[in-house]
Amino acid sequence: MKSLNNIKYGAVSALKEHLLGGNRISRIEGLILFGVQDPTREISRLKRDGFIIKKQKVSMAKLVRRVNEFTTLKPIKNLPSKNIIMHEWWISK
Repeated sequence: MKSLNNIKYGAVSALKEHLLGGNRISRIEGLILFGVQDPTREISRLKRDGFIIKKQKVSMAKLVRRVNEFTTLKPIKNLPSKNIIMHEWWISK
């Protein structure tokens, strides 16, 4: 059995690779798709590493649609997901 210390490719690496591939990420996607518990902390680390990170406000409904390309995410019925504003980040080229 491998020790957790020997893992070379994990959730944070997958998130970073996703961003370096020109994709955008939100807190919901970071948690659900990559298992990164605090995606904003990882964005801050990328900034400290010299990457130029851009940010944009988007509706939760847009993010749910994006997550649903890979898995199923159903917000609760009465949640106004079109009116909830969240952020997405990407690496500027």
